[in-house]
Amino acid sequence: MKKLILTVAILASGVSTFALSNNILPVETTSVVMNEEFKEIAIDKLPAAVTNAVEKDFASATINKAYVNSSEQYKLELTIDGSTSTVYADKDGNWLEESAVTGA
Repeated sequence: MKKLILTVAILASGVSTFALSNNILPVETTSVVMNEEFKEIAIDKLPAAVTNAVEKDFASATINKAYVNSSEQYKLELTIDGSTSTVYADKDGNWLEESAVTGA
C-alpha cells in the first residue's frame, strides 16, 4: 500500500511540473553601431581617383553624400537606378569591404 501511495505521489508531482507556466521569452538582440569616425565632406572635395572609380564602375550612379575618416578612407552614399547604396573606397579609388574599413 505504501508503494502505491508513493507511486501516485511521484506521478502527480511529475504531471504537475508540466502545468507550470514557462515565462521565458525569446531574447532579441539589436546591435546599434554608432560610427562617429567618418566626417561629412563636400562632394567636390573627393579625390579625383575616387570620383573616377565611381564613374568607371557605377556609370549611372549619383553621389549623394561623401564622408572621410582619419585613415583617408571614403564612405560614399550612391543612388543607382532609384536605390541608395553605401560603398567604401580608399584615397586611390580602390573599393573596400565594409569590414576592412577603419571605424566602420
